[in-house]
Amino acid sequence: MGILDGKNILVAGVTMDSSIGFAVARVAQEQGANVVISNFGRAMGITRRIAKRLPTEPPVLELDVTDEEHLERLPALLGEHFDHLDGVVHSIAFGNPETLLGGKFLEGPWPDVAQAVQVSAYSLMSLTRACLPMMSAGGAVVGMTFDATVAWPAYDWMGVAKAGLESCSRYLARDLGPQGIRANLVSAGPLKTLAAKAIPGFEDLDEGWAGRAPLGWDNADQTPTARAVVALLSDFFPATTGEIVHVDGGYHAMGA
Repeated sequence: MGILDGKNILVAGVTMDSSIGFAVARVAQEQGANVVISNFGRAMGITRRIAKRLPTEPPVLELDVTDEEHLERLPALLGEHFDHLDGVVHSIAFGNPETLLGGKFLEGPWPDVAQAVQVSAYSLMSLTRACLPMMSAGGAVVGMTFDATVAWPAYDWMGVAKAGLESCSRYLARDLGPQGIRANLVSAGPLKTLAAKAIPGFEDLDEGWAGRAPLGWDNADQTPTARAVVALLSDFFPATTGEIVHVDGGYHAMGA
């Protein structure tokens, strides 16, 4: 018996089997959840292939969180598989690496910044709002962040977008709390994902992390992060909302 036994979970933003979303889907299934995953566009073919590598092949929905039509039809698509939804995982972010990352903060053009904020922050609200018709008390929303309380090398406008995401999660916690729905984030250390590879200078973020983190850090292991997400989706945190849980080996707590 797992901590998500019988729960219905949407994991939005699964592309590769190295992604955090994939690891969350795997651990959620191992803990008894019924899982649906999503992606959109050209990546759909990849997502459908890697879905077969999960313990149970889940349905794959097409969902572009910036497309209002996709969001409007989401409850109906979910309804083909579930009669209700217990949890939503937001594992979605994008910032144009050619204009917004890798030391380009002062040159970042507004259209690209706006896109990064919409995809990486605003979509937490829009995805949650789309799922609300299928959710009730006891439900949980969990998103992924990278500690936005400080400025990081190379991260630039994605850091700003993540700050927006963190604020968005707190406001969701405020507005969804009366309905008994929790909203939390997991702040992971640097992981070797497809998104990380797109960041020019990612190695500057990654370098030295394991040496400074009291527990050490394996940047190729998504499982600790996935377990934290699954724990927040479960009933083991019934009074926790608006929180950011760090899964970074303790790096965030160290001054030097």
